[in-house]
Amino acid sequence: MTSQDADRPGPVGTSRRSKITPEREREFFDAVLNQIRECGYDAVTMEGVAASTRCSKSTLYRQWRTKPQFVAAALRSNRQARFARIDTGTLAGDLREAARCAGEWSPKDATLLQALGHAVVQDRELAQALREALVDPEIAALRKILGRGVERGEVASDNAALEYIPAQIFGVLRVRPMLEGRNADPEYVVRFVEAAVLPALGLE
Repeated sequence: MTSQDADRPGPVGTSRRSKITPEREREFFDAVLNQIRECGYDAVTMEGVAASTRCSKSTLYRQWRTKPQFVAAALRSNRQARFARIDTGTLAGDLREAARCAGEWSPKDATLLQALGHAVVQDRELAQALREALVDPEIAALRKILGRGVERGEVASDNAALEYIPAQIFGVLRVRPMLEGRNADPEYVVRFVEAAVLPALGLE
């Protein structure tokens, strides 16, 4: 049996969802997100994703019903806190490492954000899924990093800058492409943290 045969729907009138393996589901999700990055959200269709993954389009419709629901599921499947793995032992070291990591993955995320720009304004579920996938986990992990610094006594808990560190780091990732037409690469984000973030916290 081919993968396309496995995805093919059953008899007409059945409402049972197909059994899709996690690996096959990952293939669908990767395909739709890659096509959005390359072609833009409006140009992507369920039929196109089905063709690229060699499955029947009815399989995708049966699982996710509409393109926005499919894309939202793909975004949520990518939810990860990349900052959560960071723990150098010092707050300054953690923030430098967070800056380096952010600079590495920001081009890919920026492309997805730009491709989804108008769609997320129109579709609340897409907007929420995008936030849950790319923003909320990283902010939570970054606040945990800052909390560890406070617990170690590296920065006072009432330091007014603590509240604004996530906005500073995420802000520079979004703003540099608009101001300079270039992504905020690792070197740039690390220099930004060293020049603007660490001094605000009284760190070197």
